[in-house]
Amino acid sequence: MPALGADVSDYIALLKPRVMSLVVFTALVGMLLAPVALHPLEMLVAISAIALGGGASGALNMYFDADIDALMSRTKNRPIPAGRIERSAVLGYGMFLAVLSVSVLGLATNWLAAGLLALTIFYYVVIYTIWLKRITPQNIVIGGAAGAFPVMVGWSAMTGNVTLEPLVLFLIVFLWTPPHFWALALYKKGDYAAANIPMLPNVAGEKATRVQILIYSVLLAVSGVAPTLLGFAGWAYGLVALGLGAAMIVYSVRLFVPDQTLMRKRARKLFLFSLSYLFVLFLALLVETLALRLAAGGL
Repeated sequence: MPALGADVSDYIALLKPRVMSLVVFTALVGMLLAPVALHPLEMLVAISAIALGGGASGALNMYFDADIDALMSRTKNRPIPAGRIERSAVLGYGMFLAVLSVSVLGLATNWLAAGLLALTIFYYVVIYTIWLKRITPQNIVIGGAAGAFPVMVGWSAMTGNVTLEPLVLFLIVFLWTPPHFWALALYKKGDYAAANIPMLPNVAGEKATRVQILIYSVLLAVSGVAPTLLGFAGWAYGLVALGLGAAMIVYSVRLFVPDQTLMRKRARKLFLFSLSYLFVLFLALLVETLALRLAAGGL
């Protein structure tokens, strides 16, 4: 039963709308890049199911993380730790959405896509939230696969298969995840320490974290131009990818300063830029692909 004071906005908050928006965007890119077309209604149902799957992951994450959410300034006002919704109600809510989303996607498109969506939910909730998050500073690296799966889900919903293109896009999102979240961890280090979460800055130190951020930023920059090098994107996208990758590396290098206050300010700037990085990169790929299809009379 919901606790007194819960309203619709609390149940929406359980879905982690900002995270869901990234899931929907990357899945939609995967759908629109696919070389086949579904009926618009099928696509609408598919993307809605994927969004619900992302929301289910968020709700179940909040169920299992309720204790540590209460200790962190960034999360203490979430519906469970704030006392607006009973924890037991969130478990049922998340499980219902998970089953509904996978079932609807399978019936509307194909069961490969549905299976990948189920894997995404399982990976985020069980592998990352329950298992890795509290025991290893590499939680973000290994758990990052959960955030990278949606582009494959979107592609397979359209095609019924997984080919090189979605695998490369999966790799981009996978490599983007560590520098994105470790930048957050650098300027929210105190929060993670209070919750006893072994994020890399708290376990290995800030210097090691900055080195790892730089390494992953270089790998990300290389993977970002892979679509052009592999021939399924043009040079317009490639130039955008080069620019974004170079900027990501510059932001990472700028973290190497002795002043801790300045470093944390720059870590926050890197975190914010990384949000734009993924959106602009995928948007550039999508716009270029759709423009070429339009020019060829394929839309």
